Amino acid sequence: MDDTTPQLIQHLFERQAPTALALRESTAKQRIHKLRRLRDALLQRREAWMAAFETDLRKPPLEVDLTELLPVADEARHAISHLARWMRPRRVAATLTTLGTTARVLCQPRGRCLIIGPWNYPVNTLLGPLVSAIAAGNTVILKPSEFTPHVNAVVAELIAEVFDPAEIAVVQGGAATAQHLLALPFDHVFFTGSPAVGKIVMAAAAQHLASVTLELGGKSPAIVDETADVERAADLILWGKLTNAGQTCVAPDHVFVHRSVRERFVQRCRETIEARYGASDAAVAASPDLARMITPRHAGRLGALIDDAHARGATVLAGGAHDAAARYVAPTLLGDVPAEARMASEEIFGPVLPIETFDTLDAVIHRVNAAPKPLALYLFSQRKRTAARVIEQTSSGGVCVNHCMQQYAHAGLPFGGVNHSGIGSAHGVFGFKAFSHERAVLAAGRMTLVSLFYPPYTGWKTGLGRRLVQALGWI
Repeated sequence: MDDTTPQLIQHLFERQAPTALALRESTAKQRIHKLRRLRDALLQRREAWMAAFETDLRKPPLEVDLTELLPVADEARHAISHLARWMRPRRVAATLTTLGTTARVLCQPRGRCLIIGPWNYPVNTLLGPLVSAIAAGNTVILKPSEFTPHVNAVVAELIAEVFDPAEIAVVQGGAATAQHLLALPFDHVFFTGSPAVGKIVMAAAAQHLASVTLELGGKSPAIVDETADVERAADLILWGKLTNAGQTCVAPDHVFVHRSVRERFVQRCRETIEARYGASDAAVAASPDLARMITPRHAGRLGALIDDAHARGATVLAGGAHDAAARYVAPTLLGDVPAEARMASEEIFGPVLPIETFDTLDAVIHRVNAAPKPLALYLFSQRKRTAARVIEQTSSGGVCVNHCMQQYAHAGLPFGGVNHSGIGSAHGVFGFKAFSHERAVLAAGRMTLVSLFYPPYTGWKTGLGRRLVQALGWI
């Protein structure tokens, strides 16, 4: 894919400047109208989406519906329903030190925004944040991944139909295009991708002191304790792991399973893979319900991780086949992956599930805390006190108890990581706030109490100030 010229990028950026200023006065009604048009245009192109995803990712139609179109449509629905309330100024009561004033918080648009999307969910992760940006009243330049050209073509056609480029525009290209975009002084940058590239984005934004939202990833663990519903745990973990062939930022990366239920868990996983994709290697490879890796290079990387782990002593419990040229990696279960294996430290991002045995929850919590903070943590247990303990003693972007990946789908929850797995939150009101500046507004009343403390600082004034400070210690 050819890069967009720096001249065209600069032209679009400059065209959006007056629009961004005008949008500060846009109403909820006007923004809702745009959201409805975006949603309708998205859903009207279902057949085009299916064809594009078949070509770029060989993604099953049901997965396109549930993981690409549904999340964006639901994000738009939620914003349409709540936007008027989100935009309403929030009154704030006066404090002891500001008696006599009135105060409120206004959510104002950040201005010109850049949204950089990844290749794994090229509609969801690009148009979902766009919903929030429109709801907050911003202009946007969208930069999709160069690895999904057929999906990008549909995105570009949709955006061109619904929006003037002076408000919303799509810019396509590779790393050079991204670098040209990041050199511009955007007011906010929303990036979804790897932690390594997230650092580059954050460094570039820092040159302009632009705010950022970074939706990254990491090695999200799952924990299955001795009280868990093992069948439910295996079914849900494999659903999360194998949807989109594991190319999901919130997918379980690896699973800790209590020794007493390990064999049951492994057996259920084998049965589940067979029931969902086929009983033989050939049947699994031919299954229309298993997506492909995005490129031969990515498939080759996964194959190398499997081979490296196996060579270092890991046991292949199921699957293990891979064909880089066909972009194919079989659903794979690995046991006893040694700490020195590459898979133990690299984010897997594919249909490979290492299964680690544990005896004490303390050991698992220690392992989780010794690693960078993950985007998600999944716990399967029937003990409420175990859930409370894991939640209190670990840190992650989100937690699911006895479920998998559904925290992403909840519009009322903030979605985002912690440190290595991300900065800031998306979805619902949290996405609206990510693309908004919460502006403090204070107005004086008839009495100006600070006049009591104008110079000269007489003994009476000094004493009053001292008594006020002392009073705060008594309250």
